[in-house]
This record gives sequence, C-alpha cells and structure tokens, in this order.
Amino acid sequence: MEEIEDFSDDRNKTWCIHCTRMLATVETNFDHVPTKGVLDLPIPENEPKVPICKSCNSSFSADEEYFIALLGCVLSGSVIPEEQTNQKVANILRSNYKLRQQIKKARTECKTTGGDTQVLWKPDQGRIDRVILKNARGHAFFELGEPMLEPPASVWSAPLSLMNESQRKKLENFEVDEFWPEVGSRMMTRVVAGLDLAGPWVVVQPQVYRYAVAQAPMRVRTVIREYLATEVCWDD
Repeated sequence: MEEIEDFSDDRNKTWCIHCTRMLATVETNFDHVPTKGVLDLPIPENEPKVPICKSCNSSFSADEEYFIALLGCVLSGSVIPEEQTNQKVANILRSNYKLRQQIKKARTECKTTGGDTQVLWKPDQGRIDRVILKNARGHAFFELGEPMLEPPASVWSAPLSLMNESQRKKLENFEVDEFWPEVGSRMMTRVVAGLDLAGPWVVVQPQVYRYAVAQAPMRVRTVIREYLATEVCWDD
C-alpha cells in the first residue's frame, strides 16, 4: 500500500477511538486496521494502523483470534488443523483447544433435498460484531480523521454467497458522498490521486481485504476473503 500522510484535524486525535479516554493520560500503542491476522503474509507495507490505548488493544485479542479461526474454518469447511488452507488458522486451532471446541460446536451438517451434505455455521455473533466494529472505527479514523466515539446504529455481516444480485450490486456500488472528504485527510488524497483504490474500495490486499468509507451518515463496508461482507453505520 502507498504511504499517505495525514493532515486531518489534530483536535480529533486526542481520544482513544474505542473507550474515549485521553491518549495523553494512558499507555498507547498502534492497532492494525484491519486485524493483522486476517491478512496473508507478507503483510502489505504501510498497512493502516491507528493509535489507541493499550488496554483497548489488548481487549480485542481474544475476539480477533476467534474471528480469524472461525473464518478459516468456514472457508475450509473443517475445524481440523491439518485441513486448513491458512497456516495461521491451523496454528490457532492446535494451540487453543478451548477455542477449537467452541468453533466445533458452531458447525452442523444437514442433508439437502438432493441428498448432499451441507455444512452450516452458527457463530458467536457478538464476538464477530466486536471485531467488525473495531476495524470499522479504525478505518473511519484512518481515512477521514473522524473518531466515531458513539455506538453505531447498526453492525451487519453476511456471506456474499447468501446475497441476491440486487443486494450484491448495492454492496459493490458503494454510494460515495457528493461532498469530497476533508482536506488533509487520507481519503481526500486517495480520491485525488487514486491511491490503492478500486472504484470506491481501498484494497489492502487483493482477494483478501478491501474496505470503503463514506460520510453523512458515516458508513464503513468491508469484504473479507471475497466471502464475508460487513457494514457498520452511524447516525448523523
């Protein structure tokens, strides 16, 4: 990814975007947005990162591990480490037996009317939503310099395969604002120079992770592994 300097309003960089505490009063570090484990190695240069408080960053770890492992198991159709296509997922399943059992319980098999076996998954949606929201807040802040401190109006996710043609078209043709982003924001630079953009989407890693952001109201969409679509919306 291209390195893009941020010249957005410094007054919006005072707080942790998750807990709202003043960053000057707490220990801080950088959070990867998207969650680093979602990406393939090697991690892209200049992958988006945002400063947050260390305690918030640590608090996401368990849910992120669940998210990464679950997504890998869904894509492989199995919870067996040796059957994973992603080595990171295999390592998580080997090292965390409790998590592996939790994901195993989310997996069920059923017979279709044609007699085929279909695998269904019922994830812990609360954990999935927390990771989606964490990344969405990071994308909004990184691209637009906007700390979304209030709870969102909605957090949504669904496999692309379950969307009809109209829903898929609406997802892909993300309506961007008629107003340009704030001067100095990274998104303004992207719009002007076309950096890392494929239409409205910022491509972090092709076929692995892309996201789009828009304001009025604030909306953040992602597509992960060309399998899972997500959207987080805030009220004006």
